[in-house]
Amino acid sequence: MIFTWLGQAGALLRCGETTVLVDPYFSNSAASVACDRKMPVDTSVWSIKPDLILITHDHIDHHDPETLPHFVNEKVSATVLSPHSVRAKLLEYKGKHNLVEVREGVVWTHNDVVITTVSAVHSDPYAVGFIVEYKGKTVYLTGDTLFCPPLLEKIPYKKIDTVVLPINGKGNNMNASDAAKFADLINAEIAIPVHFGMLDDLNPSCFERENTIVPEIYKEIKL
Repeated sequence: MIFTWLGQAGALLRCGETTVLVDPYFSNSAASVACDRKMPVDTSVWSIKPDLILITHDHIDHHDPETLPHFVNEKVSATVLSPHSVRAKLLEYKGKHNLVEVREGVVWTHNDVVITTVSAVHSDPYAVGFIVEYKGKTVYLTGDTLFCPPLLEKIPYKKIDTVVLPINGKGNNMNASDAAKFADLINAEIAIPVHFGMLDDLNPSCFERENTIVPEIYKEIKL
């Protein structure tokens, strides 16, 4: 499995022949509610051809109305897994798409990739996270969430190989300290901190945990 950080909480997972795109944010639309993006867009991202698109919640830097129509339009038939808050808006997109509304406990299988939806605690009450399983390896993308111990009891895996989680501590997200604790409590072998540097000046070195990979935007990480 190959993981590529696309900035903010965006990610690309290549699982054999299956490509999974998560929360793509390739515009500057958040400038209207926050600030200008601080990381440039690599134009190669527009050539991504995802088999599955996962959107965790309805905030502009996750469900971006300037980015997603490039991948969900009348020329491309897309399969998109998203919670109710997002799917309600996706119904207005052009084209014929497989728009799957997910909530905690939903499982979706595509070839040999299994996606399991888990809960999140965020300002969008429908927010979710996703666990992607491929050939016995698991990657847990928490999406935007606060540290909430009851969440740990609902994770349907005793061990997570890699967890990808926010560390910015703003906008109803875990800070670096709570994120490290979260990663430890789910027995994550590797932690990948995200949600930094795009709309803030946060240095990821604040995330102090062994077995951490600090991602570089657009650089592949073999998991």
